[in-house]
Amino acid sequence: MSASWPRTSSATLAEVLEVRLARTEEEVDAALGLRHRVFCGEQGVSPSADRDGRDREATHVVAIEDGHVVGTCRLLFRGHAARLGRLAVEPGLRRRGVGGAILSEAARAARAAGAHQIELHAQTYARELYERDGYAEHGGEFVEEGIMHVSMQKPLA
Repeated sequence: MSASWPRTSSATLAEVLEVRLARTEEEVDAALGLRHRVFCGEQGVSPSADRDGRDREATHVVAIEDGHVVGTCRLLFRGHAARLGRLAVEPGLRRRGVGGAILSEAARAARAAGAHQIELHAQTYARELYERDGYAEHGGEFVEEGIMHVSMQKPLA
């Protein structure tokens, strides 16, 4: 199952962004490459912090446009909780609904896996994205990899 997101441009007809679980190792590799460009390249996160050894056990959500991964996040599961992390979107597609579409698909996948809630550490500048999707802050702000974050949770019931 996947979610589609129509994107319109004044220069082209409406396009469809496919948002779904990664199906191949190539899609996962493309998602990891996008994460590296965003977190390590743009934000200065160390490669070892981004690649923490948990990607093989994770469920990866990808947003695909014209055959290319343009957005991603991963889900890790423990008990009835899903941990969403590593949400990244290509710079030219930010603030156009890609992140929200990824969050919707991640919630669908988490529910299907039996999770009752999703937890995450949001970079504070992106807090509104998560709030619009039903996440609420849980605790105060803190620094992670040199970037201000806040813990957030969303019930899935």
